[in-house]
Amino acid sequence: MLKQISLNENRIPEGVRISEIDFDNPFFDGLHYNAPARGVWNIVHTGMLIPEAHQIYVCAQGCLRGVILTAAEMNRMENMSWVALREQDMWNGEMESRVIEGCSHIVDEMKEHPKCILVYLSCMHLFEGCDFKVIAKELETRYPEIDWVDCYMTPTMRKTFEPMVMMKKSLYSPIKKLDVDKKMIGLIGCDRATDKSCEIYSLLEKANTKMWDITECKTYEDYLALGAASFLISYLPVVGYAAKDLTNKLGVKHLAIDLSYDSNEIEENLKSLADALNVDGEFFDALIDTNKKKAKEALIKTKELLKDTPIAIDATATPRPVGLALLLKKYGFNVRRIYTDAFSPKERIAFDELCKLDGSIEIFPLMDPTMLYASNEEDISSSEYLSIGQNCAYFCQTKHFVNIVEGGGMYGFDGIVNLCKLIEDAYNNPKDLKLTISHKGIACESCL
Repeated sequence: MLKQISLNENRIPEGVRISEIDFDNPFFDGLHYNAPARGVWNIVHTGMLIPEAHQIYVCAQGCLRGVILTAAEMNRMENMSWVALREQDMWNGEMESRVIEGCSHIVDEMKEHPKCILVYLSCMHLFEGCDFKVIAKELETRYPEIDWVDCYMTPTMRKTFEPMVMMKKSLYSPIKKLDVDKKMIGLIGCDRATDKSCEIYSLLEKANTKMWDITECKTYEDYLALGAASFLISYLPVVGYAAKDLTNKLGVKHLAIDLSYDSNEIEENLKSLADALNVDGEFFDALIDTNKKKAKEALIKTKELLKDTPIAIDATATPRPVGLALLLKKYGFNVRRIYTDAFSPKERIAFDELCKLDGSIEIFPLMDPTMLYASNEEDISSSEYLSIGQNCAYFCQTKHFVNIVEGGGMYGFDGIVNLCKLIEDAYNNPKDLKLTISHKGIACESCL
């Protein structure tokens, strides 16, 4: 049964006990509210990962404001252009030609043509029934030396076409099949670099295999080299649609080694990678035993430091907030809140176990309009919470928070160790909440 968040007499939203919430339909999905925590990446940040590429946004001026400001804050305006749509474009039959001529004008004004251009269409194009194939064919005919990529800025279509899911597919669209390099695998789906200390890299080093990672690509040729990967791996769920398209195109396998905080699942995922790399069992067992011990020691040490400090976790910090809450709860941490709008089906087992372990943990949505009243910005000094994630830091109004999104590049048992270090740092070293969460796109350059 869907839950509608209630407000107390002071208009502050009241959480729902985890033992009383519907896993499949936790909250009513209607009008959305976005907290002023801006660290999560958007389609502009992700598109900028392709080196030597240019972005052209074709949309209404109100929408343009946001994407242009994102590029400006990243100090990447040289990689951004736009075509502003007008009201008459919706009914004069010139929608396709406006996109074609607008993009052509931008390219013709450039001193040197980029190797790749990402063209972002908007909700208006979908409403109007715009034919993107006609646009793409004409642009490719006019400028065959450029790789043209269709992208979509369509937040009104969230229930059918999640913008970031579509963007991940577009991100790898120019990749073409090359001669297979048996000593290279491709890591897809990550916007930020993965910690080199994690078990993935240990296994790669043992197998004398290199990894393609878009965050390390300096040139367009480096980017296109993904076409030679012997197989693909990913650990973030948002890449599923893109992985299916890319594996069909390249004719290689995709191994999903999902980010997890469950010891057995971590070991199983790493074992599947070790088998794919033909890493011997003795090395694998030693690696797992060592790192599992380090993770356990780190959790015990961090718990001793935090004592009974209340902890909040939000779904922008990690795709497995329930799994993380369960891990911390098992080691005695005082986890009190989880902020998420929905639960991943892969969190079902962790959810049921957490309900039995502590059914009083409160679940809050992130985007319900009532969350507008969830924080008291007048008083930040009294908060006792330590938050993992920017959104719950804002809602709890705490200076003590772990500033990460989408797992923060941490993976496996090594990732748990590194997360513990960040939790300890958050406990010992308060941050400027307002300043920190105002920076758009964690790990991106910011002019602020």
